[in-house]
Amino acid sequence: MAAAYLKPSKSEKVFNVFNISLLTLFTITALYPIIHVVMASISDSNALIQHSGILLTPVGDASLSAYKAVAQNPNILNGYMNTLFVLFVGVILQLIMTSLGAYFFSRRNVMWRDLLMFLVVFTMFFEGGMIPFYLTVRALKLTNTRWSLIVPFLVSAYNLIIMRTSFAAIPVSLEESAKLDGASHWTVLFRIILPLSKPVIAVMILYYGVGAWNGWFWASVFLRQRELYPLQLILREILIANDVDSMTQGASLADQEAIGESIKYATIVVATLPILCVYPFLQKYFVKGVMIGAVKG
Repeated sequence: MAAAYLKPSKSEKVFNVFNISLLTLFTITALYPIIHVVMASISDSNALIQHSGILLTPVGDASLSAYKAVAQNPNILNGYMNTLFVLFVGVILQLIMTSLGAYFFSRRNVMWRDLLMFLVVFTMFFEGGMIPFYLTVRALKLTNTRWSLIVPFLVSAYNLIIMRTSFAAIPVSLEESAKLDGASHWTVLFRIILPLSKPVIAVMILYYGVGAWNGWFWASVFLRQRELYPLQLILREILIANDVDSMTQGASLADQEAIGESIKYATIVVATLPILCVYPFLQKYFVKGVMIGAVKG
């Protein structure tokens, strides 16, 4: 028997109209900056610098010349490689270390578990400060290496708590049954806990991945060799320091400013596109993973 159709009341109709209008406004607010940047990146440089106001289509003749200049810039390509190294190696190591820590804190029979967990939470509110952190990294001889962007950030206390809560929600009977069959802690973690925790692992990949992709501050502190700069630090130089000379060589002084403006927008697209492409594949796990890790936290 089909469910009876309930006609919405007048107040529900008003709420739906308000809700749809508000969400539409938020969607436009979120999408327009992306559209503006993409359209500006393929616009004619001289027409773009004279344009003001809303930009929904390319100004002048559409061209990919800005992207060609970006692709030929060795600093950007080198920054891409450095960022990809930090992203893949860093996220893999962060997942391993966070999983081991979360498994440790999710076991009920661990000695001094509450005290150790308190010390982990304590670091979220009270830090040693930037200078002691820098001196520690330098004492470990990690400065001026790509590992300075990976090793000090292997475990985030916030992510550890989310993952620990997710592991603790898995029934203990599964672990007990596996141990009766002779399973070790490694077997329980990698054959039972992790396969049942795919949503929270997807969230960890997203959190750590976005952090690695967007990170530039600690790179500016730890790195002195330009060959080691990640993409975001190169992007910061182009956008804030206006350093586009290497990509506008051969152009007249009058054209350099206009070409540089298009190159800035093209660089933003190149630096943002990978995250925009990956996010939809992880988004379906995002809400579920965060909720699993947040409940009972």
